[in-house]
Amino acid sequence: PGFDEFLPDESFDTGYSRFSDVVTSMEFERMLSASGPFGGHEVCPSNHQEPKKIAFLQCVGSRDISCGSGYCSSVCCMYAMKEAFIAKDHMKGLDISIFYMDLRAYGKDFDKYCVRAEKEQGVKMKRARVQTIEKDADQKMLVRFSPESGGVQDEQFDLVVLSIGLQPTKELKKLSQNLGLTLNENGFVWTNSSAPLSTSRKGVFVAGVAGGPKDIPETVVQAGAAACEARSLLAAASYSLTKEPVFPVERNVASEAPRVGVFVCHCGINIGGVVHVPAVMEFAKGIPHVAHSEETMYACSQDAQEHIKQVILEHKLNRVVVASCSPRTHEALFQQTLKEAGLNPYLFEMANIRDQCSWIHADYPSEATEKAKTLVRMAVAKTVQAEALTTAMLPVTPSALVIGGGLAGMIAALAIADQGYRVAIVERSNQLGGNLRRLKSALPDANVPVILGDLIDKIEQHKKIAVFTGAQAVSLEGFIGNFESRIGQGKKKSIVKHGVVVVASGGAESLPTEYLYGADARVLTQLELEERLIRPKALSDVKNIVMIQCVGSREEGHQYCSRVCCAMAVKNARIIKKRSPGTEVYILYRDMRTYGFNERYYQEARDAGVLFIRYDTARKPIVSKAGKKLQIRVHEPLLNTEITLEADLLALASRIEPDRSNEALSQLLKVPMNEDRFFLEAHVKLRPVEFATEGVFLAGLAHGPKSMPETIAQALAAAAKATAIISKDVYKAEPTIAAVNDDLCDGCGICVPVCDYNALTVTALEGDKNKKKIVVNEAMCKGCGACVAACPSGAMEQKGFKSSQILAMIKEALAE
Repeated sequence: PGFDEFLPDESFDTGYSRFSDVVTSMEFERMLSASGPFGGHEVCPSNHQEPKKIAFLQCVGSRDISCGSGYCSSVCCMYAMKEAFIAKDHMKGLDISIFYMDLRAYGKDFDKYCVRAEKEQGVKMKRARVQTIEKDADQKMLVRFSPESGGVQDEQFDLVVLSIGLQPTKELKKLSQNLGLTLNENGFVWTNSSAPLSTSRKGVFVAGVAGGPKDIPETVVQAGAAACEARSLLAAASYSLTKEPVFPVERNVASEAPRVGVFVCHCGINIGGVVHVPAVMEFAKGIPHVAHSEETMYACSQDAQEHIKQVILEHKLNRVVVASCSPRTHEALFQQTLKEAGLNPYLFEMANIRDQCSWIHADYPSEATEKAKTLVRMAVAKTVQAEALTTAMLPVTPSALVIGGGLAGMIAALAIADQGYRVAIVERSNQLGGNLRRLKSALPDANVPVILGDLIDKIEQHKKIAVFTGAQAVSLEGFIGNFESRIGQGKKKSIVKHGVVVVASGGAESLPTEYLYGADARVLTQLELEERLIRPKALSDVKNIVMIQCVGSREEGHQYCSRVCCAMAVKNARIIKKRSPGTEVYILYRDMRTYGFNERYYQEARDAGVLFIRYDTARKPIVSKAGKKLQIRVHEPLLNTEITLEADLLALASRIEPDRSNEALSQLLKVPMNEDRFFLEAHVKLRPVEFATEGVFLAGLAHGPKSMPETIAQALAAAAKATAIISKDVYKAEPTIAAVNDDLCDGCGICVPVCDYNALTVTALEGDKNKKKIVVNEAMCKGCGACVAACPSGAMEQKGFKSSQILAMIKEALAE
């Protein structure tokens, strides 16, 4: 059921109930929207004037026990950063300050986004506690705050935005009673950390914010994971009640003169704020073969899709061009609309006037508009020559290959096998378990060795799972639904046929190169400390322990957060204080990222006497030997002075690194990595467990740092996507692939070595062995077009991108 937003009132006075120029972040989000109350322009509600200075106040309604929300709402830091980024993009010269306690940019590439917002957009980050908001004599908002350096300061703003937290819905309590579910102490649905989708009642699963605060990628992952859990229980009844969608009979338009419909999208102010959409729409009316042209606010909306279908029928259109955003995310949606209107979906073309015009030429609106006209003209020229294409139906091998035998790999394998499909796990080491073998516990109360033992037992006893340890995938051939892998296990080689691949190659704790690590036995990593803590008397002679966070991460070359380090430090500190209350524990941190319900354990650690000292990268701690002690010098910002700590033990929160096998896997599977060498998903929000390469899915630390519950959810989501393919007899492949004109092909074979997918072969003609031709394996071809570029005779063509179409586009691009 989602969440309710926290609404500040008189009992939680932030000025919201008194001043119209104090708005919530959700209200400001609507301000930024073209369909919002001010047409996408930021204004002060009190006078409708454009603000020159805006303040964002973080943690309003979260991390605050006074309003009943002691947990962190997890998303506020990043949505404030996003809103600030967009606001400054809309209004050049706008002054924006974000008042915050800890910057919790823990997600994949979040830190990089924050760096961009500060460096490129000039967003000011102010670590401070806001005390009051009042209206001054100039009718401005006066924010009184205590900065980290101490004292009290006042600053004047035109508009104040409250970054409000997420709360359980008002209906959740009644809903949980009706379903017989237990709620946690914060009012969200209780879940088990080792089974993060499972509730207190068997057969009832939770997804999204109903189980606790989370962002869009995590919500999408959990939705897929919950579907996987439900499907496992219903495996015996799969497809027994399924109905295939019925589409109208497809019109044969081959003999019709081209009648193109052009729809130009504003996309709010995403496009319309730069490109003059009405001018592009009017221009399109004069392009040859265009029978209808119109502008639309949001072409991808459900209402717009229905309207496009009606226009196709009303104007007897037989081709459609949508000028909007990226075909990477929206082409399939519009193709579906054409199909529902009785047209072949490949009689459609998109002109990307967002990425290629409004975004990249934001400072040059007139030039962006002219370029948009050219792109529309090119798209029309291409679609005029478009032909109806037929989807290939590929047989499917109902089994899966899972690369990696850590937590993600084991969970994914079990989820797929429990639905009745064969699974092969390939693990490079000699045993299953991965990083779980080094972990002993996890927040809130997970007993990791017990969880690990249970998983391994289930896998070893499962009749559908084959395990290859001390092994690696040597080669992979084939295509979605029909892969064939060669598994190397020492001198032994095995062939495995499978329909899908799940990449769960994992990650590892890096070995620090600073703070005397490797030069002094008293300097450990957090995982090494974890292993030492299992011995009851291991720390009996340790009186002072210092922990340093963000070692080797969130800095140049590794600009990402390892996500779990803060929670791990808090967890280990609590264990130490519980075992030995007299032991002094200091945690030196940059931002404590105990997001979600982990905020509780951060508070408990402080209550137990753990001392937290913040440091900046410009003034990193300095570690040296001082007799029998380690000496750590650090600048304390509250006191604005350097303090010296003596320690018997130093624990370093070293960054999580991608597995060293990722580069080889990337080449083997033809899947991309990001600059940090973690695998790159197809889309961060829409397709968080998929690769652009069909039939290959992603889970766990191979994707990026994450906790145990997050890893489990992603593994289940990947399994859901995988079983959606192997549960069917056939797979519908994209028809935009290579084709050979036999009349022009002389079988020279130049194209064969160019093909990365081994889809081309040289074959002798029947009846004349001296003459040869090229044969395309349509199932293996991915439509990359390399063979078309290599062919010297012009015999190779790519369906949907024929030479006549490309040349027509080039001609229009060069036309004045």
